[in-house]
Amino acid sequence: MSCLHALQQLALPQGYLGAGFLRNAIWDFLHQKSTPTPLNDVDVIYFDADNTQRAKDTFYEMQLNEVLPLVKWQVKNQARMHVLHGHAPYKHCEEAISYWIEKETCVAIALSTADSVALSSSTSTSAGASASGSSSANASSSASACLSSSFETAGPFEILAPFGLQANFAGTISINPKYPRPNVFNERIQNKRWCEIWPTLTVAS
Repeated sequence: MSCLHALQQLALPQGYLGAGFLRNAIWDFLHQKSTPTPLNDVDVIYFDADNTQRAKDTFYEMQLNEVLPLVKWQVKNQARMHVLHGHAPYKHCEEAISYWIEKETCVAIALSTADSVALSSSTSTSAGASASGSSSANASSSASACLSSSFETAGPFEILAPFGLQANFAGTISINPKYPRPNVFNERIQNKRWCEIWPTLTVAS
């Protein structure tokens, strides 16, 4: 919650804490861990097409370090991330994170000013088809209930989840079907030791 409040103070355009910040919290919840699994870093994403200089990311990292100096912040403007993959420019953060390695990693969270949890789930691509329609509504309700129970004093959240949160709460590690990179996927599973840290996780075939 301290990290979420620090991010909120910056008021970044489309500012979220992404990847392992939320993914690991859900896995900790599934494993009923009494203390959070330590993060290697806290990934901050935002979207500013008017200024894509890396120096701006560094500036935001410095600001966050002033608020929480013990956190290893990593800030990246998603408006320039398309260059790394040779894609057309992304339109927003949700599109950008939809290309991350694992489905379960394609998530981001921020504090919301709304009175209830807002779950964003893309339905514009075939990869997001499983998160559309009534199944999306059910997943949203279920995910919101789970998040509320595990962070009940936290207040409302805004969540980006291009593939929904079904896979996260199912305890799987699955390759991104929209942009599969098997070699990178397998290396990350081995190097990050996810199945050792959270032993009930299963790698989806």
